[in-house]
Amino acid sequence: MILVPAPEGFGNAYRFDSLADLSPLTERPCVVDDAGGPHHLWLQGMQPALPMAALVPLDETVLLRLAGLLRFKRRLDRQPVGALPPAWRITPRLRNRLLGMIRALDGHLAGASYREIALVLYGSETVARFPWKTSSIRGQTIRLVTDAVAMMNGGYRKLLRGGR
Repeated sequence: MILVPAPEGFGNAYRFDSLADLSPLTERPCVVDDAGGPHHLWLQGMQPALPMAALVPLDETVLLRLAGLLRFKRRLDRQPVGALPPAWRITPRLRNRLLGMIRALDGHLAGASYREIALVLYGSETVARFPWKTSSIRGQTIRLVTDAVAMMNGGYRKLLRGGR
């Protein structure tokens, strides 16, 4: 969330000094901890006495940004902020897939073959169960490596925006 000085006429807006009450608070960009999940803030033109406004870019993530802004407003009002929006949560299944992708990428970057990567990820019994060329394990391994390379080459930004 981007916080900037409010335009004239918004003197009743929260002032930047109200952020000092939220702890822990780090410098720009800053993270405010909360039981419901952290708030990531980018402070521009911050002076304690100035009223603040939120700058919300109108892009494909505007609804996620607004959800984050509502959570942050509740935090400033000392109310429960609620759970993170579903798009920001990493499910156990996605977490396991991401871990598999990292392991597959490590093997790929070290020069391992798909079969060698599969042996590490799934074990020799699973890999030997079916002929390698037609094995679903082979396809899964190739997809993990392909997706991991895409993430490494900038695709992680989609994950950070809440996209799957």
